[in-house]
Amino acid sequence: MSTMVEPKLTTTDELLAMPDDGIERWLINGELREGDVTRRNYKHSRVESKFDFKLREWLEAQPQPRGDVVVGEAGFMLREDPAVTVGTDVAYIDADLASACADADGIIHGVPVLVVEILSPSDEHDDVSEKIDAYLDCGVKIVWIVDPRFHTVTVYRPDRMPELFNASQTIDAEPHLPGFSAAVASFFSR
Repeated sequence: MSTMVEPKLTTTDELLAMPDDGIERWLINGELREGDVTRRNYKHSRVESKFDFKLREWLEAQPQPRGDVVVGEAGFMLREDPAVTVGTDVAYIDADLASACADADGIIHGVPVLVVEILSPSDEHDDVSEKIDAYLDCGVKIVWIVDPRFHTVTVYRPDRMPELFNASQTIDAEPHLPGFSAAVASFFSR
């Protein structure tokens, strides 16, 4: 009779204490995930900056108090037990979370409203799917998975089936980012 060994659960503090040795690490339900640090190529960086620009443009038109947009593998501890700690390409946090972490160093302790993940050639389907599930399970309202190769955005929400948007369509984030909309093509244009 074989016995199944339970995986060792890792805390966010243990994750943050690990060396910066060129290995990308994140936690999903307390389980450590590792991969090679993704080199951000020109296309990835350009697309990331377009999402940042469009979201900031929308944000500036919103009344105070405002949330914030963070980019560049911003670290989030989405849940403490079991730990879910990830880095995001782009995220929008509401005004309450932005205020709570205004002076904080390190990772953000809370859940963003919107997460934008831009696919890289090295991304594995299972890893991306696992992150989407974790985001939604932890309370992220909208997850956008961006494919720069095919100029598409797939939208995941906890209460509906995924929706695929292509470069001929417009995307919004209602009701969570009221009034935000953008042509999908604008995220990929030069």
